[in-house]
Amino acid sequence: MPNEPLRILAVDDVRENLIALEAALDQPGVELVTASSGFEALELLLRQDFALALLDVQMPEMDGFELAELMRGTERTRGVPIIFLTAVATDERRKFRGFETGAVDYLLKPIDITVLNSKVTVFVELARQRREIAFQRDELGAALGRLRAHGDNSPMAVLEIDSSLRIVGWYKGAERTMGYTAADMLGVPLSEAPFLPPNGGREAFLKGMGELLEGGDRRAMQEHRYRRADGSLREGEWYCSSLAGTGLRPGSVMIEMLDITERRRAEDTQRLLIGELNHRVKNTLATVQAIASQGFRHARSHREFQDAFTGRLQALARAHSMLSATTWESAGLKRLIADHVAIGALSEDRLLLDGPDADLPPELALRFSLVFHELATNAHKYGAFSNAVGTVRLVWTVSRDVLTMEWSEHGGPPVSPPERRGFGSTLIEHSMVSDGARIVSEFAPEGVRWSMVLPLVAGAGVAEPAPQPEPRSAPQPPVVRAPASLPPMRILVVEDEPLVAMELIMEIEDGGCIAIGPATSCDQALAMIRETGPDLALLDGNLNGEKIDPVADALAARDTPFAFVSGYDREHLPRGHADRPMLNKPFVVADVRAMLLQLAESAKAPIPE
Repeated sequence: MPNEPLRILAVDDVRENLIALEAALDQPGVELVTASSGFEALELLLRQDFALALLDVQMPEMDGFELAELMRGTERTRGVPIIFLTAVATDERRKFRGFETGAVDYLLKPIDITVLNSKVTVFVELARQRREIAFQRDELGAALGRLRAHGDNSPMAVLEIDSSLRIVGWYKGAERTMGYTAADMLGVPLSEAPFLPPNGGREAFLKGMGELLEGGDRRAMQEHRYRRADGSLREGEWYCSSLAGTGLRPGSVMIEMLDITERRRAEDTQRLLIGELNHRVKNTLATVQAIASQGFRHARSHREFQDAFTGRLQALARAHSMLSATTWESAGLKRLIADHVAIGALSEDRLLLDGPDADLPPELALRFSLVFHELATNAHKYGAFSNAVGTVRLVWTVSRDVLTMEWSEHGGPPVSPPERRGFGSTLIEHSMVSDGARIVSEFAPEGVRWSMVLPLVAGAGVAEPAPQPEPRSAPQPPVVRAPASLPPMRILVVEDEPLVAMELIMEIEDGGCIAIGPATSCDQALAMIRETGPDLALLDGNLNGEKIDPVADALAARDTPFAFVSGYDREHLPRGHADRPMLNKPFVVADVRAMLLQLAESAKAPIPE
């Protein structure tokens, strides 16, 4: 330890000489240890460290020369300086022997105290310096050891490069993260490092390291991919610290790389979920808006509108609650029916059910709930449930993921085909067209009958697509327009939400244009584009999880103006089309007209005055 006294060994067979040396060498921080023989001295030398040895030459059994030779032959005592003290006049031969055994000086007795203290002081100071250097070496070694241990234990990949961009440090953290050992990487130029893929920004990374070394003591963070030893590509954040080179120390860069692959995946998933949530919420709001708008169009009174609107919202809410209980995976058909029975929408003793349970996908469950609500409402208002004896028979089968269902009413008032189609009937017939359903009504005198064929999974349907309206060259009958009316154009509607599509089509037709569609899939939309060549188009941002990109690309290739009507933000729109006009769901009906006018102007279509 630095504060421990330095020891000097004095060996003499004459007790009085040792006492005299103790008196003469009374220096602070110095302890004189005495021995009366060579054997005793050797024992002390093996147990303790000494800064200097003062040896008498003439001693019985083992003289000073022999003791010095033994000291030089042992690793522990080889570096101890020796000063011989002798009362015998020495010739050159004896001096040579003494120096040969490792002596650094000779002093003749009687000893000059001043000379002795001066020489001892020199060797004591040298010993102090050696001790301090050894202490600093140990401290530095311990610090470097801790640094190495931290680097090895770090969750980050730690490495060091020198001024020539060569790897000179490779810690266990780097080995764990990247899979390469220190033997693989030490001495490898950074330009040849296998963990930097050529197409993953290697040149930019090397340039950044070079700039750090040229700029002195600096810090920087870069983001680059890296390749693990197993060949997998990962994402990394590279935290770099450079030290400028000096005359005694070359420049270097310490790099700590954090693998952020999982974080990036989580961020991408979060963005996707937020976008999907935004889309779902806005689609729901747009559906509610369409229910309100269409219901108001067909209602005979405010009271009728209020009752119908509230009932439809409750049907949607119950389906939402049912789907939430299953984390939006599916909803059971029997449970949907039982839910309507439980709230009194259907009379349990007058509803005859026959069919197996079936799981409905989330969007299909919401639409089916609305359809079921409309069937029950019509039965209460005009059909079998409007009297005390009528019954409804609901029969369904499931085969090859296709649901076939029949709703038949019996015992109600005589039935005749309606003179006008209400919103409820339109909703029943068209709400599930986007899912590949075929729904047909029959108004037999004994009771209305609805037949449905509905695919439960994508691609399973055998139902024929609902007939699309034939494109017309001009609106029929002619419409008298206000100055802001639309030119007679054919407008394609691509929308998988039936109620929203219905709202868009009605606004298009009210403006005197021809609505084409709705297309509820990309394939269907592309076929309509080829067959009808629309003048304008309104596109949903997503069709049941299917990206709208090919439809947008096809319209752009034809120079057909189009706009998005979407619940997504612009960052989720097709690449290359983010600057297209966009109408956010839920929309104001007047904004649809304004958007169509904007598209018509971009097509340089003549707008009537």
